[in-house]
Amino acid sequence: MSGPSTSTTKRPANDEIDKLLNRELTAVSRDVEVDRILRAFKLNPYDILDIDPSASPEEIKKRYKQLSLLIHPDKATHPKAQDAFDILKKAENDLSDKDKRENLDATIKQARIELLKSLNLPPSTKDDHAKITSLSPPWSQQMREKTKALLIDEELRKRRAAKLAMANEGREAQQKDEEVASRKRKAEDDKIWEESREERVGSWRNFASSSTGNKKRKKNKVEILG
Repeated sequence: MSGPSTSTTKRPANDEIDKLLNRELTAVSRDVEVDRILRAFKLNPYDILDIDPSASPEEIKKRYKQLSLLIHPDKATHPKAQDAFDILKKAENDLSDKDKRENLDATIKQARIELLKSLNLPPSTKDDHAKITSLSPPWSQQMREKTKALLIDEELRKRRAAKLAMANEGREAQQKDEEVASRKRKAEDDKIWEESREERVGSWRNFASSSTGNKKRKKNKVEILG
């Protein structure tokens, strides 16, 4: 009687090893992607999603779905998987917002124009131009850095404007509080003045009566002397 086939007995073991390796590779991939998202420049959603700015809305949604499944906190064991997931979701929301994406694209376009100008090249220059392809650091890296610088400047302007607006609101609120306090003091003064009216009237009557009596006494005294 012949023994069991060697290939048959080895296949299940090999399958288990393959599954184990795939799970380990997937776990490593999840951790690597979480770390990448956490390191990505937070003001540039394209960097977070690791997708080209020319991507269509459909491609962006597809990329988001792919990454969100990979790093979902229910599947990833990375301690900061939730943070990365939240960052990824915000990036997708920003690129789904028409106005926000247009503003971002305008900043990227401005970065390109400024870089080309620094190279004495017109805005219409293609990326495959010899002067661009021979750059060091590479054109793509310079574009990322320039875009990053412009986005930081824009964010700082927004924060300064918000801070100034809050300061103005604070001054306006303080002015309103002072006006309310002034009206309150005036109302209290008017109330006190009104409440003391009878006392003032009585005092005046007493004073008037006293003055009249003194005049009569003086008149009588003059007549007697006369």
